[in-house]
Amino acid sequence: METRQDYLIVALQLLGSLGLLIYGMRMMSEALQKMAGPGLRHILARMTTNRVTGMLTGTLVTCAVQSSSATTVMTVSFVSAGLLTLAQAISVIMGANIGTTLTAWIMSLGYNVDLTSVVYPSFLLGIVLIYKKRHRYVGDFLFGTAFLFLSLVMLSNTGKSMDLEHNEAVISFFASFDTSSHLTILAFLAIGTLITCIVQSSAAVMAITILLCSTGVLPIYLGIALVMGENIGTTATANLVALGANTQARRAALAHLLFNVFGVLWVLIVFYPFVNMVCNIVGYDPSMSGQTAKLPVVLAMFHTCFNVINTAILIWLVPQLERTVCWLLPEKQVAKKKEEEFRLKYIQSNLVQTPEIAVLQAQKETAAFAQRVGEMFGLVRKLFYETDPKDFSELYKQIEHEEDTTDKMEIEIARYLEQVSDGHLSDETKQKIRQMMREISELESIGDACYKLARTLDRKLESGKTFTAHQTEQLQALMLLCDHALTQMQTVMHGHRADHDIRETFRIENDINQLRQQLKTENVRAVNDHEYDYAVGTLYVDMINELEKLGDYVVNVVEARFGR
Repeated sequence: METRQDYLIVALQLLGSLGLLIYGMRMMSEALQKMAGPGLRHILARMTTNRVTGMLTGTLVTCAVQSSSATTVMTVSFVSAGLLTLAQAISVIMGANIGTTLTAWIMSLGYNVDLTSVVYPSFLLGIVLIYKKRHRYVGDFLFGTAFLFLSLVMLSNTGKSMDLEHNEAVISFFASFDTSSHLTILAFLAIGTLITCIVQSSAAVMAITILLCSTGVLPIYLGIALVMGENIGTTATANLVALGANTQARRAALAHLLFNVFGVLWVLIVFYPFVNMVCNIVGYDPSMSGQTAKLPVVLAMFHTCFNVINTAILIWLVPQLERTVCWLLPEKQVAKKKEEEFRLKYIQSNLVQTPEIAVLQAQKETAAFAQRVGEMFGLVRKLFYETDPKDFSELYKQIEHEEDTTDKMEIEIARYLEQVSDGHLSDETKQKIRQMMREISELESIGDACYKLARTLDRKLESGKTFTAHQTEQLQALMLLCDHALTQMQTVMHGHRADHDIRETFRIENDINQLRQQLKTENVRAVNDHEYDYAVGTLYVDMINELEKLGDYVVNVVEARFGR
């Protein structure tokens, strides 16, 4: 009974340590992403001018956030949002595989160095910084680091308490496997892949592998087979995230899988010579016993050599890899048309992984929303000149459809932003979300104004009334000003605020207001002088008022974009 109880305690200690490890790494990653803020996505978006810089960017970002999955998911999100090409994304993913090797080195350090002296000062300094709100993200990072190191200390102590090197049953179990057989290597590779897919954390599986190898019960060949499986299993995260995304995002995730599978295949061909080479670099002899202290270093070195050499081979074959994934996942034209018509273009709710990426996607979608209402106003201008009843009816139905679409876009973007706002956000990100909430509301109002203009024109057609040449000319001038305002708004929405002057929007709005006042005054005089009847004057004023309101909504969108 006592033995069973001891096993239960050890199992709970082991699982608890792994849970703390995963939590610590996640906390570090999120804190670093918050500290970097928009800089992180700007680095990914800008430092990918060629395959080499893309690879270096992926390496540096992954080293910083301590998670290849986070970098890969961000990259898939960028491809989905159209910020990275597929070729750029592939090079970043290759770099992420190199960057993630730092995690293995940190873990091997935890088994060879006493990290206790680092843990407690990190906790103390971290809690002080967290209460000082100005540096709370640095405090979160230190807490995450402390949890990571504490989990490694706990894993090391748990491994020692398990005393596996003197457990005959465990020793005989692993000794029963023929390490010289490729079938055994393939079996452990499959086990590593399966466990990583289930746990969704290659770091946790790496920790278990290092624990078993450091006690001497798991032969190094089998441990390396598990590490190879972890490299395949870790691609599951990005592929799962990309399931509901567009075709380009799924291709980027598939490229990650193919990259790691290719690496595993060539290593399997030269498995034993390659492992022996890595052992020689570290100074470990697989045929000798009593060198367990070097085994964590051997695993970290293999992980590094595997990913570096694999990247060195495939970095020159990015175009071929791109063509392969495009062939495996062809673009379906019908599905593409349906997606563009009925779905948001940049937002996929299953890609909400980090606030910065989520905000970026929402900004891209809001800019697309602005472009859509601009095109909708173009339809209204076309409707204004249409005299054929059949063509008028078709245009009017198209505007009705667009108005319904703008209503749906507002609701879906707002729902997405609400989903993002449930997470832990920086003050800057919260402000951006508030601005976008206001932007989409005003953009939907522009859509409503366009529909009301179309309805007024429909009423005019049904009544058989016509505008005079002067009224037509003045409405054309007012619509041209509104079109200028919408064009300026779209320019602001698609660019950086620093590159634009808000005074241009105010100038156009002032021109619209002045022309509206002039036209309304002229309309009163013209009706009194019987130049046209009151019904025509009412339709004319309705058009003028709605166009002026549209101009106001445009100003509100631009002000929200500038944070006013």
